[in-house]
Amino acid sequence: MLPSHGRYDYAAWRGRTAYAWPNGAKLAVYLGVNLEHFAFGEGLGAELAPGGPQPDVLNYAWRDYGNRVGAWRLLDMLDELALPATVLLNSAMYDYAPSLVAAHRARGDEMAGHGRTNSERQSVLDEDAEQRLIAEATAAITLHEGRAPRGWLSPWIAESRATPDLLAEAGYAYTMNWCADDAPVWMRTRGGPLLAVPYPQEVNDIPAIVARKDSPDSFARMIVDDFEERLRQVQQDGLPQVMGIALHPYIVGQPHRLRVLRRALSVVAQERGRIWITTAGAVFDHVQALPAGTVPGCPRASAQERAA
Repeated sequence: MLPSHGRYDYAAWRGRTAYAWPNGAKLAVYLGVNLEHFAFGEGLGAELAPGGPQPDVLNYAWRDYGNRVGAWRLLDMLDELALPATVLLNSAMYDYAPSLVAAHRARGDEMAGHGRTNSERQSVLDEDAEQRLIAEATAAITLHEGRAPRGWLSPWIAESRATPDLLAEAGYAYTMNWCADDAPVWMRTRGGPLLAVPYPQEVNDIPAIVARKDSPDSFARMIVDDFEERLRQVQQDGLPQVMGIALHPYIVGQPHRLRVLRRALSVVAQERGRIWITTAGAVFDHVQALPAGTVPGCPRASAQERAA
């Protein structure tokens, strides 16, 4: 037998229990907007061009464009299309760009934990240090938002073997780190069940544009093709899906990319009568209320059964 993570069991797509999202929709779509801040002259960060010796001004300034300019243009587009967002928030943003976080708060967007900064990976820390990282990021969001975040995406989607346990023990209800499915899956942790909400590693501007060097038009076509194929699939097999679209303002907030992104997201928005445009947290709320055994993974009593 090969080593296993032990977090969930294999569950084939065929033969699963069918259920629906609100209003009978079979496809849920959410936008994951990453608001990230980076250390100057040290640490990790996506690169427009191969980085030189620190301070790497070129790549730092390119990323900083997202918080200074690109994110605001992205906000305008979200308002124009009436699209909610799940904000994946580095807690360092509260000190660096509080007005940007406040703008998302004002429109009612969900705030999910995304570590302290994307200059670091939590997977290289020992368990105590990782626990402190999660606690510090959680405390900052709780202080500024008046409520604790329920979802978590690790910086660089980096996990230690203990990360799901630490998240559950810190009060998190769902993780976005595991991209193993098209629908939510319950995971086992020593702190109780944790829901894995699908977060994309394909329809995601960093792998597409930074890693694969896809053009803006290619990324926009990817969004539309992914969306239209999913609509076809849910109509055929009747099983619900979650489609996430991962966006980083320093990438898609560039004018030439924003223009084609608007066209792609307009295709999604025009179908709001057939789909559920939502947030990752609302996906969790819906799944939690389903009868036990509906969603693959470890058993969990429904809200109704817990109240009985």
